[in-house]
Amino acid sequence: MLNIVIFGKPGAGKGTQAEFLKSKYNLTHISTGDLFRHHIVKKTSLGLKVTSILENGDLVPDKLTIEILENEVKKHKKTNGFIFDGFPRTINQAKKLDEFLKLLSMKISFTIALEAEDEILLQRLLKRGETSGRSDDTDKEKILNRFKEYTDKTFPLKEFYSKQNKFFSINGVGDIKVISKRLISIIENK
Repeated sequence: MLNIVIFGKPGAGKGTQAEFLKSKYNLTHISTGDLFRHHIVKKTSLGLKVTSILENGDLVPDKLTIEILENEVKKHKKTNGFIFDGFPRTINQAKKLDEFLKLLSMKISFTIALEAEDEILLQRLLKRGETSGRSDDTDKEKILNRFKEYTDKTFPLKEFYSKQNKFFSINGVGDIKVISKRLISIIENK
């Protein structure tokens, strides 16, 4: 079973590349951001809790994030594997994911970070915000706060996964197909 964690700052192209990997390797794509947005739109109790957190550009607390992720994984009993997009975002979440997957006789195959400079990502997000309807992509200060959250809380995952020989980093700037080829190279040559 192929289980991939794809991460990077907001706007790095995680969703785009996760969709590519999903199609190429017949994997189940789980985006915590998409799950949160689904609950927000449906105005579930979880959605109401998450709304104010996301509007401030903050990360959703681990307990809520882990709960929704575990429920989603359990829905997909027959899969070739998962792409985790937007999760884990902290060392604690990574440890909890490892524990949860172990209970299911699974493990993370590897993690891939899409790297890009903040200014490029800021412009991508502001442009996406013009058409996406996502309020968190239209406010420069909120975007910069999301970058800071990533640097403070998610960047340490590099060391966590490097110690397990599961961390890979690629340049997330350029033509989408070229970036996809970089991903394939890691997956098929590991």
